[in-house]
Amino acid sequence: MSRVRLIRHWVPLLCAVLLLAGASGAAAAPEGTLTFAMHFSPVTRWLDPAEGESTITPYLLLYALHDGLLKPMPGSGSAPSLAESWSMAKDGLSAEFTLRHAQFHNGDPVTSDDVKFSFERYRGGGAKILKDTVKEIQTPAPNRVRFVFKEPWPDFPAFYGTFVASAGWVVPRKYVERVGEEGFRKAPIGAGPYKFVSFNPGVELVLEAFDGYWRKTPSIKRLVFRSMPDETTRAAALKSGEVDVAFLLSGPTAEDIKRTPGLRLVAPLLGIFWLDFPDQWDPKSPWADKRVRLAASLAIDRQALNQAETLGLSRPTGSIVPRDFEFALPIDPPPYDPKRARQLLAEAGHPNGFDGGELTPFPPYNSMGETIAGWLQAVGIRTRMRTAERGAFMTAWREKKLHGVVLTISGVSGNAATRLESFVTKNGAFAFGSLPEVDDLFRRQGKELDRKKREALLFQMQRILQEQATQAPIYHLGFPTGVGPRVEDILATPIPGFYMSPYEDLKLKRP
Repeated sequence: MSRVRLIRHWVPLLCAVLLLAGASGAAAAPEGTLTFAMHFSPVTRWLDPAEGESTITPYLLLYALHDGLLKPMPGSGSAPSLAESWSMAKDGLSAEFTLRHAQFHNGDPVTSDDVKFSFERYRGGGAKILKDTVKEIQTPAPNRVRFVFKEPWPDFPAFYGTFVASAGWVVPRKYVERVGEEGFRKAPIGAGPYKFVSFNPGVELVLEAFDGYWRKTPSIKRLVFRSMPDETTRAAALKSGEVDVAFLLSGPTAEDIKRTPGLRLVAPLLGIFWLDFPDQWDPKSPWADKRVRLAASLAIDRQALNQAETLGLSRPTGSIVPRDFEFALPIDPPPYDPKRARQLLAEAGHPNGFDGGELTPFPPYNSMGETIAGWLQAVGIRTRMRTAERGAFMTAWREKKLHGVVLTISGVSGNAATRLESFVTKNGAFAFGSLPEVDDLFRRQGKELDRKKREALLFQMQRILQEQATQAPIYHLGFPTGVGPRVEDILATPIPGFYMSPYEDLKLKRP
């Protein structure tokens, strides 16, 4: 065959292949809208990694907009993301990262200078321990960054690369400095799979797929996070097709969704609920007596609460540390024993009960709070319900303005040390006080390189907390979520302790 005939033969075939490739690429472009019905109203600060709090709440939004050097990924509580590779020095005194080629939503490259800037502006949960332990941050090259510690710190990746803190989530320095802090919150730019479109507080947040995301382009073009604090409204919107995913459906509402043809109910394990007693650190308060706190714990029927609130999908527990965490001491839940609770109150000098002050439930778990208040009342602990929006609750919690009894929850990940730091140590973001022996054990384990010795210290910490009844753990939440007929499995590639798969992995069913 002559060269001319050869060219004539192959050119049409080549063109056909290119056309097919183009058609394939067009078919793979992001399509459709996925609408979430949220159980709380987001606040502007949760769009900024610098404001990350030691709960899972902000990460529902941060995970879409932003990206971190390390972060929870499918099958792993902490895995490289913007970091192509990383390593800890054997002496525990430094950690070094090599960045992958990635870009922010405005096209700027992600550099080591952005990493350093993001860490230095961070002021959220875990900020004090991070800032107190990191001696300096070196940026020897645009794609290399090195953290140097003041002393050995084996827990650095657990604090830096999980849902404990968002100090490792990277924002563009040049853009933040140009628009200012307030301007960034109003129009955030990140390096995540979705970019910001609009935010109407109390109504909805709209995001659009970022086709330059390093991992892959999302298959869904637009995400809409709609605020619907009332669960019956969320369920009705799911049944009508107005939304595709409805978070937090409890009791009869969840049962109804479960029975509705075409709808599904899934329940990822998220945070652990517990009662905190802020006034236990005031020696004049009845809550300062361990017997009173233990009485409150024994007054709770955990299994009945589990069945009523989450259809039995949660796991009653005796610890605020999940059993599957590294260094977790397995502690069984206390029994339901109202008779013993009344005896303890009498022994503590309250035979006729006492005024326990306010009971503030983590929003929007008001019905759960009311049930617990009833059980406390039954043994003689009288409380008054105080409710709030989630943003206001988080602010009051962080600023130590809550009293009486607080029903709270945390999805802080990592290990036993990272879960405990925020709530039981003197520098913890949400700790109203601490035990000196617990602070000492926490300090010692934090720089211990021998794993067995660390485990022993952390086990000792957890035993002391159990013995002193500083909290009353309730259960590991099975989070009932309704899923509509247009959505493929939102837990196909689950992230440990998170609501669903990575946003870029979510898919809508094709008509």
